[in-house]
Formats: sequence, C-alpha cells, structure tokens
Amino acid sequence: MKVEEVRQELMRLADEDYKAFHSRLLPGTENILGVRVPELRKLAKRMVKEAWTDYFDAAPSMYYEEDMLRGLMLGYAKLSPEERLKRIARFVPSIKNWAVCDCVCSGLKFTQQNREAVWAFLQPYFTSDKTYDLRFAAVMALDYYTDEAYAPAVFNYFDRMRNHDYYVQMGVAWAVSVFYVHLPEMTEVYLKSDHLDDFTHNKAIQKICESYRVDKETKDRLRLLKRKK
Repeated sequence: MKVEEVRQELMRLADEDYKAFHSRLLPGTENILGVRVPELRKLAKRMVKEAWTDYFDAAPSMYYEEDMLRGLMLGYAKLSPEERLKRIARFVPSIKNWAVCDCVCSGLKFTQQNREAVWAFLQPYFTSDKTYDLRFAAVMALDYYTDEAYAPAVFNYFDRMRNHDYYVQMGVAWAVSVFYVHLPEMTEVYLKSDHLDDFTHNKAIQKICESYRVDKETKDRLRLLKRKK
C-alpha cells in the first residue's frame, strides 16, 4: 500500500471519542487520529503480507498512528533476525512517546528465540543519553530478560542511567517491579543498595506494592526501603 492509501485507511478507522481519551494519555503528542491499537495491529498484519518495505522505507510520520504502524510491522513481518534488527535500529529514532515504545517492544517476540543477539543489539540503547533509547532498552528488558542470567547486568545498567526524564524513570520503575515478580529475592537485594534516583527507586517499590501477586507482609517490608524526600 502507498503512503496516501494507508493514511486514508487510518482516517477511516479513526474514532473521535478514542482520540480524545488517548490524547489525555499522551500529553505533548498533537498528531493523534484516534485509531485503536487492535485496529492498527490488524492493518499491520495485513500490510506485511504485501510489499510492505516500500511503506516502511517512506517513513511517514505525519500522524502518531503511522509511527505505531511501522513499529508493529516489525513484529509481524517475515524477516531474518539480522534484517529485523537493522530495521528496528532504523525505527527506534522515530519513537516519540511511551505508547509507541511499549507496544512495539511487546510485539518483538522474535527476541524469545534470539535473546543473545538482541541483548548484544540493546547494549548501546542502555547507555544512550536519549529518552526513548533508554525507555526502549528498559521495556525490552522487562518483556524478555527477567531471569537470573540477565538481571545483574540489567540492574547495573539501570543504576548508570542518569536521564531524569519522567518516561525513563517510569520505564525503569516499571521494569524493576516486573523483575520483582519474577525474581523477588534478587530484586529485593538490589533495591537495598541500588543507585537509582529517589523518584525511580520509590516508584519501583510503589509499583511492586500495587501488584496482586505480592503479599501484604512483603509489601510492608518493602515500604520500609522507601527513601524519604
């Protein structure tokens, strides 16, 4: 499909009520049409059965949904791991908000069969100074690397992140809370000596305590690790 044809399809799928709702979740994102993510997924799945690379390479970004669509296609297209990683590298600089970042990461399920290669690919993103490079690394970690083999390295990277953008801090806090669910003892040891900034540290504990999978006694103990402001 050509860029203009895709744009017309997105406009046809747009929902004004959803646009108003979703816009409140993405402050600062002005170019939202209001297409629901399930509809974008359906469109992405359909497009990758055709000559989708022409659309991807045209890199339209007039609308939020166009960026989301390009990212979702990377999860559905039939590609070698090497080619997929090359296209992901081209795509990441176009991430401008948490929603595109998080939805695209969740769709990169090829990581499950290519963990070492993707881990090597993620290294520069963990050490970047750019907000959505760091958010991308953190969300990929919580989606695919919550085990004992990778947790120490992930925690070390989190400690070294010095970008205090809200979406980096919340991404790291969310990740730590997910690591806690999978690795409670190791993550609790980390929380006792981490080098996270106070906001991220406290927010991680808050998110753990909001989980239904953590018992009250544990929550009470973890709350004692919060730092006073």
